[in-house]
Amino acid sequence: MDKNTGFLLSYIKYGDYDAILHCYTLESGFQSFFMRGIYSAKNKKKAFLSPLNELEITFSNHHGNLPTIKKVELSEKIPDEVNVHQNAVIFFLSDFLNQILKNESQQVALYQEIKFFKQKILDKKMHAHYFFLIRMLQFFGISPLVSEEKFLNIEKGIFQEEIAQKEVDEELSFLWKKILDKEIEEDFIIEKKSRKPLLDSILQYYKTHFPEFYAPKSLPVILEVFEIGRASCRERV
Repeated sequence: MDKNTGFLLSYIKYGDYDAILHCYTLESGFQSFFMRGIYSAKNKKKAFLSPLNELEITFSNHHGNLPTIKKVELSEKIPDEVNVHQNAVIFFLSDFLNQILKNESQQVALYQEIKFFKQKILDKKMHAHYFFLIRMLQFFGISPLVSEEKFLNIEKGIFQEEIAQKEVDEELSFLWKKILDKEIEEDFIIEKKSRKPLLDSILQYYKTHFPEFYAPKSLPVILEVFEIGRASCRERV
């Protein structure tokens, strides 16, 4: 038997009672597991299948097949109360990570980054996901090169003296710089009017620099919950 600790990113029901779990694990990076009977009436662990739950997974390996889960437990206590805003952000981040981590091997620092920012959300630091999305660019080596110039150029991944995209003005470029700053203040707040443009610019940056990236399917949910663009919920970024 082997054991992994990992964040649940997504799962797919398989047949009537079984499921395939996709996780990012501390020991092995992105892993998929087969779990028998999770949907059976007697199984009380269906509640474990929540986005970004950190799980302790004991499994067996069979050549040519997915590792089969023999035992699963929560690695952390589930908070007593999580509000709709927190749930929306956590679901969005798990949806996002399920896409971008599929080819990622073990990275302890990356795992700890996920853990750190999940806790920020649970602590009701409701702007943390903007920081997380931009900081993740650094793990892939595609973050913008910060300089003294004023305007972010999304296509080139640099800052420059003249505006490159009309949607990315000086104020938005300043937010990018602040978030890329490792010494950012704990109480740094993103004003409501800037949240939708910032999220749009982040997703556009990923689309430009990350192969085959697409806007997470949960994007309309987070926009609706945060009321930062109800009309845009019907649009693809």
